[in-house]
Amino acid sequence: MSILARPAVAAFAAQAMQRLVLLASRRASGPGSTASRLARLPEFPRTARELTIPTSVAPAQVTVYLPEAAPDSPPPVHVNFHGGGYVLQGAEMDDALCRCLAAQAGVAVVNVEYAVAPQHPFPAPPRQGYEVVRWVAEHGAEHGWDGSRLTVGGQSAGGGLAAAVARQALEEGGPSIALQVLHYPPLDLVTSAKDKRAAIAKPMLRPWMAEIFDNSYVPDPRKRADRLVSPAHPTDTADLKGIAPAVVITAEFDLLKAEGERYAERLREAGALVEHHDVPGADHGYDGEDDEKARQVYALIARHVRKAVHAEAPEAT
Repeated sequence: MSILARPAVAAFAAQAMQRLVLLASRRASGPGSTASRLARLPEFPRTARELTIPTSVAPAQVTVYLPEAAPDSPPPVHVNFHGGGYVLQGAEMDDALCRCLAAQAGVAVVNVEYAVAPQHPFPAPPRQGYEVVRWVAEHGAEHGWDGSRLTVGGQSAGGGLAAAVARQALEEGGPSIALQVLHYPPLDLVTSAKDKRAAIAKPMLRPWMAEIFDNSYVPDPRKRADRLVSPAHPTDTADLKGIAPAVVITAEFDLLKAEGERYAERLREAGALVEHHDVPGADHGYDGEDDEKARQVYALIARHVRKAVHAEAPEAT
């Protein structure tokens, strides 16, 4: 057994990673800096403001991106959750995506800086995420968006949170979610990362990284089968009929591809899959490095979001 399987060791490593990411973001320039992230995809303008949303876990800081010329007034709203293994903060890493969605989908985008582990382990992040989405749905008139036309999405761990939000909305009777976008999400923490296989020898997401993330986020292995953590694992057999329509995006070389495919098939069986798109020649987190692939996939997401909230709901397959 790896030493990283010990929750205390994983938590120590996770906090070290948090400090390194914070230092990188504070650099004036270079990879990981806030300035470099805000400079990506400059064709999409940035009209944004900060907001604090109250939740039972902790106040959630969000950035609200507004479309320059919305086809509707007020515009629909999309809630975005960033990646980072449920451990790393940095909502600004999705700044380019949020600007793209605001511009191309004509929606207000609420980009969430959610509570992370090990300071806030499961079930805090998915509960906070659900409460944020519920608040967004209920308070749109006060803040400039239409909360009755709502979509959610996320990248990596953020995709896992978006799936958990959609599941809670199904179980708790709302809010109504027109679309969930799950972008290379982790959806099976029961299966050890060492037992997962990628199409290349050295994928970006390495097993030791997953050990830090998984053992920090859900220290008790018995809880990793929870439906809000591992909906792609065979132990979750609940009926998903009525869950929000979904777009699932996987990456060809990603260590997490297989679980994304399994969940896409499960959603298809429930009549909730709009599209499963596999990005060829791409690995986990590809859109943070490859601007051209990012533009293509962000445009795909924007088309689905626009269709879900500006016209008829997308047809599931």
